[in-house]
Amino acid sequence: MDRRLIIRGVGIAGAAALVAACGKKEEAAAPAPAAPAPAAPPAAAPAAPAVVTGGGAIRWRLASSFPKSLDTIFGASEVFAKQVKAMSGGKFDISVHAAGELMPAFGVVDGVQQGTIEICHTAPYYFFGKNECFALGTAIPFGLNSRQMTAWMYEGNGLKLMREFYSKFDMISFPGGNTGAQMGGWYRKEIKSIKDMKGLKMRIGGFAGKVLERLGSVPQNIPAGEIYQALEKGTIDAAEWVGPYDDQKLGFNKVAPYYYYPGWWEGGPQLDFYINQKAWDTLSAENKAIIESATAHAHVVMQARYDALNPTALKQLVGAGTKLRSFSPDVLSAAFKESMALYSEIGTTNPDWKKIYGDYAKFRADQNLWFRFTEATFDRFMQSQKL
Repeated sequence: MDRRLIIRGVGIAGAAALVAACGKKEEAAAPAPAAPAPAAPPAAAPAAPAVVTGGGAIRWRLASSFPKSLDTIFGASEVFAKQVKAMSGGKFDISVHAAGELMPAFGVVDGVQQGTIEICHTAPYYFFGKNECFALGTAIPFGLNSRQMTAWMYEGNGLKLMREFYSKFDMISFPGGNTGAQMGGWYRKEIKSIKDMKGLKMRIGGFAGKVLERLGSVPQNIPAGEIYQALEKGTIDAAEWVGPYDDQKLGFNKVAPYYYYPGWWEGGPQLDFYINQKAWDTLSAENKAIIESATAHAHVVMQARYDALNPTALKQLVGAGTKLRSFSPDVLSAAFKESMALYSEIGTTNPDWKKIYGDYAKFRADQNLWFRFTEATFDRFMQSQKL
């Protein structure tokens, strides 16, 4: 492990923590990453929705946008379904299907909208091509962090505004987890300045690709199960997914040595459960309450798992030779400038965006003012201590 590299990438205090944690060779070695998930097979013609009400029982199918190998993000669907079944005494059973089992990863919204399935679990920003407002349901560059996003959804106008928007697609939304702030991805070469972003072919999810295009990069929206192969073959130069725990499982450190932070495009990305509106309307008040409670439970559990698992995974990755780097100030400044300009431009042509983002931006400003005096100051002090 190159200690000079760590000091340059994370600062003296951060380096000391990582080096201490990775002091012994046998402790530092990362476990062999699991084989990357296979690409989703072409979608077969799905059967009719599996809703059975005989004896008062309900049977739904949930399609996820994620492979089973990602137990954190895919696991949120399983946590949700288990909670629904337990709270209903087994009368409400939701089968959970990984990406590709019922439909491709990026086909789940169409599946819910058309009534092919009753529910899906996905990242809304995957579908910004339908309308840019989908991105606001997950994360936009330099947006809200995870706590702020949850506050906007549950106590601000977020859930109300997003549900008004999603009603145009015949579905209702429920927050379904958050990864917390993400890493900035894996790179085959160093990104020393904004010049190194020119021509960079990068796998990046959702809306952030629009900002990368303005920086001269070439974004690629590739499902999780296909990223490793693309990076290994050189089809892409860089890739981001979530953070250390998932990235280690997918083996990205084997094919790209540089690991950057922060993921400025995903300060607090939220996942959603989408339910077909007609299916939702058929539920009793009791079952609707069960759904609302179970989604909130899954929402909390998902981030708790990421926060618990990421620290150890990061130490293991650094101990195994990963070169940790921070984005330079000129990269962050250029990305911020282009992001703000993009949001203004979209507002001139998309009335839904103008309405929702206007509320979002005001909430973000107030939250950052508050966090500046509390969370941020406390966090900076604690991170400077030798604990």
